[in-house]
Amino acid sequence: MTSLAERRIRPLPMPHLTRRHFAQLGLAVVLFPRALSAQERLSIAAVNYPLAYFAERIAGEAGEVIFPVPVGQDPSFWRPGIADIAAFQGADLIVLNGAGFADWTARTSLPRSRLVITSRAFEDAFIATETVTHSHGDGGEHSHTGTASYTWLDFGQAAQQAQAIAAGLSRVAPDMAEAFDANLAALQADLAALGTAAEALSGPAAELPVIASHPRYQYFARAYGLSLEAVDWDVAAPPSEAQWAELAAIAEAQGARIFLWEGAPSPEAVARIAALGMVSVTFPPLANRPMEGDFLSHMQASLERLSAAMEGAAGG
Repeated sequence: MTSLAERRIRPLPMPHLTRRHFAQLGLAVVLFPRALSAQERLSIAAVNYPLAYFAERIAGEAGEVIFPVPVGQDPSFWRPGIADIAAFQGADLIVLNGAGFADWTARTSLPRSRLVITSRAFEDAFIATETVTHSHGDGGEHSHTGTASYTWLDFGQAAQQAQAIAAGLSRVAPDMAEAFDANLAALQADLAALGTAAEALSGPAAELPVIASHPRYQYFARAYGLSLEAVDWDVAAPPSEAQWAELAAIAEAQGARIFLWEGAPSPEAVARIAALGMVSVTFPPLANRPMEGDFLSHMQASLERLSAAMEGAAGG
């Protein structure tokens, strides 16, 4: 498998064609899915890491995934350059998250025939949120759109998003549909196992209020019965004293015992959380690709950390 830096769209050599040939070729592309040659790999562009991971799993060696968001940047608010847009436009399949995620896609001309909005099957279950405008790190000022967009943290919804990707791949390369379906089944089994682990949190410990460092976990909380409230901290910057005071007030009012961090906190922050009577749990929502490991291993580890913290808090 090539690295992200090495992945490029490689145009196929084109013989000399007349205008009539081009017209005939255009008609054939509209009417018939193209066959995948042994030397060619499908290019799949994704707007976030979970969708890129799902596409990698489903397409296998037949696919080459384009996910150009630099590590450390939030794909929700990343702005692509001209070369990035061209890569998306040239992909065989473009997989979008929906729910307002990566709003640049709504302002960019992308070929509609190759778009897959992976959350379309559960659009009526989107969670509305308050619109908040702020800035984080180098991303500049941005707004949360009023719709919770981290849909994949409900692993049942994630399975539906994976299914939409598999259906899109099968339309593009129908001769490989059986292989895509087999890969999808393996991925969905892994997602179901994550869901089972998350459902196990719904015991007595689930009654303990949880506070998150950022409003990312709405679908996770709804799916698995957690009592969760969020502040709005930038994990890359130390919280201000005003933010600590706000958290202390929320924790006291809610009786919260657990604090979810979307990124690894500093030792000083962990100590201050402990002083407020809470346990810190790192639970990256994985909108972007991790430095090491993958979606499955990170989610398994996060669920294990959260389960241990909830059991300890419930028994304490």
